[in-house]
Amino acid sequence: MPKTSARLLSLLSLLQARRDWPGQVLAERLEVSSRTVRRDVDRLRELGYPIVTTKGPDGGYRLDAGTELPPLLFDDDQAVALAVALQTAAATGAGIEEAATRALHTVRQVMPARLRHRVDALRITAVERAGTRPRPRVDPGVLVTLSAAVRAREELRFDYTPASPPGAAGTALPVPPPPRRAQPHHLVTWGGRWYLIAWDMDRDDWRTFRVDRITPRTPTGPRFTPREVPGGDVAAFVAARFRGSDGSGGSGGWDGSGGSGGWPCRGEVILGLPAADVFPYVHDGVVEALGPDRCRLVLGAWSWPGLAATIGRFDVDIEVVGPPELKDAFARLARRYAAAAGGGLDRRCGDAAGGGPDQCRADAGGGGPAEITPEPPPRGRPRFPT
Repeated sequence: MPKTSARLLSLLSLLQARRDWPGQVLAERLEVSSRTVRRDVDRLRELGYPIVTTKGPDGGYRLDAGTELPPLLFDDDQAVALAVALQTAAATGAGIEEAATRALHTVRQVMPARLRHRVDALRITAVERAGTRPRPRVDPGVLVTLSAAVRAREELRFDYTPASPPGAAGTALPVPPPPRRAQPHHLVTWGGRWYLIAWDMDRDDWRTFRVDRITPRTPTGPRFTPREVPGGDVAAFVAARFRGSDGSGGSGGWDGSGGSGGWPCRGEVILGLPAADVFPYVHDGVVEALGPDRCRLVLGAWSWPGLAATIGRFDVDIEVVGPPELKDAFARLARRYAAAAGGGLDRRCGDAAGGGPDQCRADAGGGGPAEITPEPPPRGRPRFPT
């Protein structure tokens, strides 16, 4: 490619990267003089690119919005990113699958042959996890309306469909609830669904609304001063909401010492494994090395049995530090597992208030205690699915 043509492409790429460029900065980035930059800008204007000159001490250039679409410029990485984004649009739940396919076809037609072949070689199929419920599609127009309200900081009025609409079983329909009033702050996607993070003006609290249940009303309300979400981090706030927390932080460990904050059930154990073997599998838990083959783990879950089962999957020796609810959960699981391994034991096996698995008696011959000898726990990686 001739040097001048290559420089024009580089200049256009820079102008597309940000809104305003001082002329001297462009000259330094392109390693040319300011006079050369002016000539190159004139050449791009002749090709149809609406480049505006800005005035002031740091006067420069801006690629303005035009009424016609000039030839598009993509480097190799941008072309790959565009193809990936458009081909995986079906997994976003935004209801834009057909539009994304048309957009990829349109953009492909104006790409140079080299980039077109590279995009054609990239074939991606978005596959949802097996067993997941079908995700409702969101109207793209609703996404645009909510996003515009978030950007403009305008109050919203909308109808919100409950998860189980009243009257669905044939009963008389009650009076429809009044529209919700909220100050929208963030539009987020989580697990293939879209959510609106907003301050509910009627309940005076933060709420997370599913966008597929929102029907906006017009017009929007007055402008508002945005608030800071609890904790200051939107991603952490949303993750905490799905763990049953208000997202404001708070004590993490079961005794308030930190770790796994936001879960309704939190416990601490000592595992007979190196910390390096535990850390990749605990996500938001806290792992602390206590020696070459021991570590401290603070982890959270929705329920005590669920937490005990999660910890038990490491398949090593476990010492429960606390709280007592976690110890009780381990005892309940031990009785259930012992009964399952015994192949039909007496129902008099210890219950929540009774003894452990050593009190169970075999049905068949009324013999002695059911002896269960587990195989020794392996040393090394925990038995977790990859």
